[in-house]
Amino acid sequence: MIAPDSARPAVPIGQADLPEPTETEQLARQAIELLTASGRTVAVAESLTGGLVTGALTTIAGASLAVRGGIVAYATELKGALLGVPADLLARQGPVDPEVAAAMAEGVRERLGATYGLATTGVAGPGPADGKPQGTVFVAVAGPADMSYRGLELTGDRQEVREQTVEWALSLLVSALREDAS
Repeated sequence: MIAPDSARPAVPIGQADLPEPTETEQLARQAIELLTASGRTVAVAESLTGGLVTGALTTIAGASLAVRGGIVAYATELKGALLGVPADLLARQGPVDPEVAAAMAEGVRERLGATYGLATTGVAGPGPADGKPQGTVFVAVAGPADMSYRGLELTGDRQEVREQTVEWALSLLVSALREDAS
């Protein structure tokens, strides 16, 4: 039997001080709420984030109603093979490009049968890659009627760049969902 810790008062379950949700958690919650309220779904194509966007979305209760799945296409050739990014685009522009992000978003949307496709590609570091400096990132969302993307120049170490990318991707998704709802 475990003896109670008399130095700490007992706090009933559910009433303990919980940490404030992070910006990422808030954005993921908003995305899931907007998707489920409209009966729509999302699929995620990730490169530099390596599954972090899909992970953020699926931590939210009810995500199974809205998240179709995710594809981590870290290697350049997998962006073509798994997501349908045109080989000539990859050869011409490289994997870190706004058109590549857009093609990834549309490819994952089509392949996983989702209403929206969300994609991330970029250079987390350390240092440059594919001729682009660390922190160069593109996020894109493909919806039923339109496509939007954002180019970013992020600062920080590898993990900070990846975490910021997740926030920007979720923010772009929430913006698209709100715009489509109005």
